Amino acid sequence: MTAPFKAYDVRGIYGTEVTEDLAYRLGRAYCDLIGPKNVIVGHDMRPSSEPLSEALIRGLTEGGADVTYIGLASTDMMYFAVIHQGTDGGVVITASHNPAKYNGFKFVRKAAIPMGIESGLAEIEERVRAGVFDKPGRIGQVRKEDVLEDFIAFMRGFVDPVRLAPMKVVIDTGNGMGGMIVPHLFEGSPVEIIPLFFELDGNFPNHEANPLLPENRRDLVRKVLEEKADLGIGLDGDTDRAFFVDEKGEYCSADFILGLLAQPVLQAHPGAKIVYDVRCSDYVRDTVKKLGGTAHMGKVGHAYAKNFMREIGAEFGGEVSGHYYFKYKGAYFDSGNLTALLLLKVLSDRGETLSTALAETKNYHISGEINSTVSDPDAVMDRIREKYKDKGRMVTIDGISIIGDTWWFNVRKSNTEPLFRLNCEAKTREQMEQLRDEVLAVIRQ
Repeated sequence: MTAPFKAYDVRGIYGTEVTEDLAYRLGRAYCDLIGPKNVIVGHDMRPSSEPLSEALIRGLTEGGADVTYIGLASTDMMYFAVIHQGTDGGVVITASHNPAKYNGFKFVRKAAIPMGIESGLAEIEERVRAGVFDKPGRIGQVRKEDVLEDFIAFMRGFVDPVRLAPMKVVIDTGNGMGGMIVPHLFEGSPVEIIPLFFELDGNFPNHEANPLLPENRRDLVRKVLEEKADLGIGLDGDTDRAFFVDEKGEYCSADFILGLLAQPVLQAHPGAKIVYDVRCSDYVRDTVKKLGGTAHMGKVGHAYAKNFMREIGAEFGGEVSGHYYFKYKGAYFDSGNLTALLLLKVLSDRGETLSTALAETKNYHISGEINSTVSDPDAVMDRIREKYKDKGRMVTIDGISIIGDTWWFNVRKSNTEPLFRLNCEAKTREQMEQLRDEVLAVIRQ
């Protein structure tokens, strides 16, 4: 895949890598590949999103598809609309958490099945670059529909915010699409929402809408402490991810949140399968096992995660990146909005603060992801295999994981850069740091 075609979407700098001509070609290529009768199209608040939408819709209709245009929409709104209305596919124009100069496209098939590098996006790229498209039997029609009300009703049916315990919550939407959704979501709820940057602004004047990075959580942490709030929630630009800080302003790792959220899922669905990625803490596996469920390790990436969940019939899943996956009408989609609601329900039901609810995670010492630049990634993989072949169980679901009795680590190659990514965990901080330094020495020798 080449720029602007990425592993899970099409994304690049608007005006050079991403243009209206590309949008039109993508519409035509998408129709030629999957032959949809009807497609949902929505877009985020970036200034370039509306003209790109118009060009995309022209390509889709000239490719023979009818389009339901939902206008301003988050990514999880698009997923919901595709599943709820049973359309043949959907596209949202967004660059998610990327800076203002970027834009892009996320494609799904029927049931919101994601299209990534191994599931249709490479074929779309081939057709786009060739510029030769099938001649359709008809020109599609366009109708406009507002799905926000249905989306809000669905989420409030999943978790009723009116029945939550009173609490004070800071929510930072980073001038992204969450600012359009959150006020409706909590209407009539005893939860007091303290808004940060709810104004839709695709120029992101306050900070990038990527709460995974500590610098983009500073305002959230400051406001939580200033307001003595119960917790803080950060949504990324297209609200398919959610991130959390506790009442002390401490960041709560997404895998710890995944383990916590698995608990109400397993209460509602005893014995359910829960999916987690290779970077996740053992807290997820241990919690799921303790509650009678089965935890299944999968590859990193939302397209891989949702396809894996579909294969095994999982009920819930998540990743260190802040994606959490829900099941709806037999399909799967990630939603930061729904994740935020579910976490508030957990805390409301337990009558605990977030730090208290996650108290046992203090026994799990994770390194976080550490990147190293290497000249020969394959040689590094060979060194890891050789050094650790007899020291623990080797798992090759995604890169190499070596699993010992009280520790584990995972190393993966980047798909796009000469980088090696390390994650590790151990039962004590000293053991984790020793393991981390030892593996880094092998990687960087």
